[in-house]
Amino acid sequence: MTPTVDGDALLRAVSDLHVGHRDNRTIAESLSPGHPGDWLIVAGDVAEKVEDVVRTLWRLRERFAEVIWVPGNHELWTRSKDRVPLRGVARYEHLVSECRAIGVRTPEDPWPVWTGRGGPVRVAPLFLLYDYTFTAPGTSTKDQSLAYAYRTGVVCTDEHLLHPEPYGSREQWCRARVASTAERLAADADPEIPYVLVNHWPLVRRPTRVLHYPEFAQWCGTELTADWHVRFPTAAVVYGHLHIPRSTVYDGVPFEEVSLGYPREWRRRGLRRDLARVVPLRGL
Repeated sequence: MTPTVDGDALLRAVSDLHVGHRDNRTIAESLSPGHPGDWLIVAGDVAEKVEDVVRTLWRLRERFAEVIWVPGNHELWTRSKDRVPLRGVARYEHLVSECRAIGVRTPEDPWPVWTGRGGPVRVAPLFLLYDYTFTAPGTSTKDQSLAYAYRTGVVCTDEHLLHPEPYGSREQWCRARVASTAERLAADADPEIPYVLVNHWPLVRRPTRVLHYPEFAQWCGTELTADWHVRFPTAAVVYGHLHIPRSTVYDGVPFEEVSLGYPREWRRRGLRRDLARVVPLRGL
């Protein structure tokens, strides 16, 4: 059931809080709504430990009228001494269960309709992963792209800690998620209530063109979603992962990268005042 939203409330978003870092944890504790009816989208990479993810989301849920979460790669990591040793789909499903217990919406729940300022829009939290189709420069296959990354020393920790069980590979898991999500988006599509598409990884490759290490792009998304922002009625796209917060427009659709990132990153560029960013919607 979608709650009634005050007309002055705003839809906000943040990602990549990485509260395992003490200074980031302090920042996450300081996030607060500008209006009691504000909703907060949390686009992944809250933390690596399940207990830290749940605690952070619970505290945000105490302050914001609604909290909508999608997983990032860090939530899906399984370390050898993890208190929750679940891997792959089982780990994701455990996180979903924990979020539901504290009233936080997930990709597995009904997608709520935002009727505050800029609405109505349907907030669609997605979990899509990546399939290595954003290949490294001069390569065209996963094997070539991974070999390039290993030669340069730029290899995502996912290769060691993000397990795809029961799927045989991360790209198989990604493609299964993409297929089921596309069906759901098509079934719920309504031009009068366009989507706000929320995914940890960018839906198009273009944002990865500014990466300092272009070979990292292969862990950043899939070409299978390249047209989703025009294929489905879309008011805005929200993502994180790149740790390059910025606003862009592709094919007339606003794309918002809303990450905090690691302390060394936000200290270098300066901390934004509007960390819980207002999602750009009609009339805003």
